[in-house]
Amino acid sequence: MAERPDRKQDAAGPSDPTVHFRSYLHGGVSSMLSTLPTLVVFPVYKTVFRQQIHNSSVQQAVRQLYTEGPVRLFRGVAPPVLMRTVNGTLLFGLQDTLLRQLSSQSVRSNSALPALAGCGAGVVEAVALTPFERVQNVLQNSQNDRHLPTLKSVLVRLKAQSLARGYYRAFLPIVARNALGSSLYFGLKGPMCAVVAGQGLTPVFSSFISGTLTSMAISLALYPLSVLVANMQAQVGGEAKGALACWRMLWTSRQQSVALLYRGGSLVILRSCITWGITTAIYDRQQKHSG
Repeated sequence: MAERPDRKQDAAGPSDPTVHFRSYLHGGVSSMLSTLPTLVVFPVYKTVFRQQIHNSSVQQAVRQLYTEGPVRLFRGVAPPVLMRTVNGTLLFGLQDTLLRQLSSQSVRSNSALPALAGCGAGVVEAVALTPFERVQNVLQNSQNDRHLPTLKSVLVRLKAQSLARGYYRAFLPIVARNALGSSLYFGLKGPMCAVVAGQGLTPVFSSFISGTLTSMAISLALYPLSVLVANMQAQVGGEAKGALACWRMLWTSRQQSVALLYRGGSLVILRSCITWGITTAIYDRQQKHSG
């Protein structure tokens, strides 16, 4: 896993454009194929979002969504579907590109390079995808249904504001979350896959398990940042507070309780198991058969 890019680089050469493009293509394809699970689990994601915003229990969030009806249940699904494909293309492609560059210049052990390359890819990913996440969170907040009823109305409203208050609201927390998450994902999934494969499992299943366990641990560790981002991005207009001020308000609203802050965390595990497990398995299989 982590060593594969070095071996392919030696065979095809670091400047071979086909090799560089292949990782972007495979990342996009693997994420696109996981779009169906994304659609299936979107109600789960929306339930988590309502818990993050309203500090409600699972039963209360489900009851609220049931009352709103099936049409509104999938309001806001377009951004994450599109974001999944773009996310995989950028994340896997950029990480592979950065890893090749770092590997060609490094004279030390390469064990930390996948994580370092993943960190860089996570930063670029945040720059590209923050507007998608912003639109998604605005659409999923039921308090915006009346004055921002359509996707077009949301886009027009956000465009009228400055970047920091509009499309790039909560940018710094997203950079921190994505950089840390990508660094941990690419740094851990290779060793994790090797451990799982040592138990006699098939390569595809080993990739699935490693992707699932790695993304599960990352999601739980970085869940407070996701809650902060959701709360910062759900509203449009009003006083624009900084990340630290918003965190203090969030922590106070959760009665300074870690348990309340992690409401919805168990559902994040389910979502990670389905989406990132499948994405990792498909991507690793494509890389193996094209090498």
